[in-house]
Amino acid sequence: MGIVAGLDSSSGFTRIVVCDTDTGAVLRQGYAAHPVEPKATEVDPQAWLLSLGEAAAGGLLEGVQAIGVCAQQHGLVPLDQQGGTVRPALVGNDKRAQVAAADLVEALGGRQAWAEAVGCVPQSAQPVAKLRWLARTEPEAARRVAAVLQPQDWLVWQLLGRPARRTTDRGGASGTGYWSAATGTYRPDLVELALGHRVALPEVLGPAEAAGVTPEGLLISAGTGETMAAALGLGLGIGDAVVSLGASGSVMAVHHEALSDPQGMITAFADAAGTHLPVVHTSNAVRTLRGTAEMLGVESLEELSALALKSTPGASGLVLLPYLEGERTPPLPHTAGTLSGLRRESMKPEHLARAAFEGMLCALADALDVLRRRGVAVRRVFLLGAAAELPAVQAAAPAIFGAQVVVPQPADYTALGAARQAAWALGVAHGTLTRQAPPAWRGAAAQVFEPGEELAVGQAVRQQYEATRDQLHPGAFGA
Repeated sequence: MGIVAGLDSSSGFTRIVVCDTDTGAVLRQGYAAHPVEPKATEVDPQAWLLSLGEAAAGGLLEGVQAIGVCAQQHGLVPLDQQGGTVRPALVGNDKRAQVAAADLVEALGGRQAWAEAVGCVPQSAQPVAKLRWLARTEPEAARRVAAVLQPQDWLVWQLLGRPARRTTDRGGASGTGYWSAATGTYRPDLVELALGHRVALPEVLGPAEAAGVTPEGLLISAGTGETMAAALGLGLGIGDAVVSLGASGSVMAVHHEALSDPQGMITAFADAAGTHLPVVHTSNAVRTLRGTAEMLGVESLEELSALALKSTPGASGLVLLPYLEGERTPPLPHTAGTLSGLRRESMKPEHLARAAFEGMLCALADALDVLRRRGVAVRRVFLLGAAAELPAVQAAAPAIFGAQVVVPQPADYTALGAARQAAWALGVAHGTLTRQAPPAWRGAAAQVFEPGEELAVGQAVRQQYEATRDQLHPGAFGA
């Protein structure tokens, strides 16, 4: 039996899990908040190291043979020629680069040109847009940038003692906007388009490769982004999809090849296991439920769920198109939400509550269908987020998605994924594992819901929703 650690440096904290290499059983855990403002858009990377040290205090890492690192996605650490930070790191929730992202789309010739180049269209969060923002707003700092890393890459580099070789993994690289998951190569010309000059980019490692070994003999695996680490921690495979229920939503699936589309609805991520994670985002998910709860004077989502279950599937003909903040999927950025089907008998609180849940889930099913139409197999849908525990979600989701729904028990899946990556790299280094598959750890404990006899009901709810959507927004999903 060996021992490995997984380190998750998220936007607000560092979490560490220490696991058995053979089973994935968690042996010890550590946690520390980052010493930064909760909604900070830039941060001194040293804060991540301080948090890491605090989380690992008390001998937490004693006996550990390998460490895997995941971190908040889309952060950018700009380095000068000596490896010092040019300025504080720009983190993923920074939206200041929205105009810069739009500029980049136009500069390359449109959304389709970007989708063909790197499998995604620039968004404000991505490093490529941050580089453009830096060049436009801080030109002197931009001229000093000689290399760029993402947060997990910088932490790996620090753990290894800042060697001359800097590395990343294919999962992290695929979120930059200048690395193509389809070709497995960088597009340095896109970095130059954004920043004004070329810079050193980290070497992209394969899934089971080690970034290096510390002088003390501790193996450090390649590291990856939080999304890819969570997929590895959940044990996802071909046929699995993940629907994340935050204020906005996302649908991600494991697929054997990179996907993109000319409208830019699909973001072509690579994963940390050698396959691909096409992702489709929606602008509205749980914010739909919260807005409905406020409208109805309901104090909690649990109460809204109970109210919705007093209605019946189809919400007595009410359909809510939940485009409250515009929408990314379908691409309707300037539209608004719509409540349709009002009749005297449907004007009851329980029907509006039900329409909110069905509208949110149907919009996510639309996103899921974007992937299905490209040949992505979806046999299981993992539901993540606090709203996944709501009875109204669990009752409606299997039939609306047309698939088995899995609601995993809360756990540190990103940190577990980082630990599993470390165990994989350690096993390959010792000759006990192959590069073809990660260690077979126990799957996530979960509740499982089948569509069963309700499948036809769910299809009817979808048809009612789609008819309303197509009437109000014809051609929103193209031909």
